[in-house]
Amino acid sequence: MSRFLLATSVAVLLAGGPALAADESRLPPPNAKKLSEILAKVEQRDGFRYVKEVDWDSGAYVVTYYTSDKAKVEITYDPVTAEPK
Repeated sequence: MSRFLLATSVAVLLAGGPALAADESRLPPPNAKKLSEILAKVEQRDGFRYVKEVDWDSGAYVVTYYTSDKAKVEITYDPVTAEPK
């Protein structure tokens, strides 16, 4: 019984390790600007109306917003510099 428990515990730890590592790579770097600072820049753009969505993809923030003339705009921002890529 104890061998079974040990084997099960090891299997769970080995299977869960890569999943935990993958989650950490999906986080902004420690020196990243606050998301609120990046969104404040977006709100200052000409014709800005509202933010539709913010995603974290490939190490950058992807902000989708609409303008007052109903145009959809998608901009990728560097998380450290808060500048468009």
